[in-house]
Amino acid sequence: MAKAKDGEDDRKVVARNKKARHRFEILARIEAGIVLRGTEVKSLRAGRVALADSFARFRGGELWLQNCHIAAYEDGSWQNHEPTRPRKLLLHRRELRRLRTKMEERGLTVVPLRIYFTHGLAKVELALCRGKRTHDRREDLKKREAEREMRRAYR
Repeated sequence: MAKAKDGEDDRKVVARNKKARHRFEILARIEAGIVLRGTEVKSLRAGRVALADSFARFRGGELWLQNCHIAAYEDGSWQNHEPTRPRKLLLHRRELRRLRTKMEERGLTVVPLRIYFTHGLAKVELALCRGKRTHDRREDLKKREAEREMRRAYR
């Protein structure tokens, strides 16, 4: 078996949130478990998930993943899940407390970056983020373009 890339030891990445890196400045990353139903797990393994407009929100002292679309399992029965239902995220109490204080005092948000399986368990990589302004996005695009030009010239 081939050696895995750095940071992706035994993880099977199911979905990535590409828009998050463009829209937000990522300040910290956190790994969390996610509570799923049986048909949701099967849809995840098939890669039928969209993280584009999803976010995490506190409700009743717990962190919930909102607007994450996991498509209904095609071979499911009447027990199929609702595609965009809120899903509970599993974190230690200490991590929840720290996240909540940062979100309240600094006006930050929590956004999922990717969903993956590790050791047979579904995990979500969350990011504590601050929204970028339009001019910040433009500056990032200019920097990327300049780096690309420098690499071309170097070759």
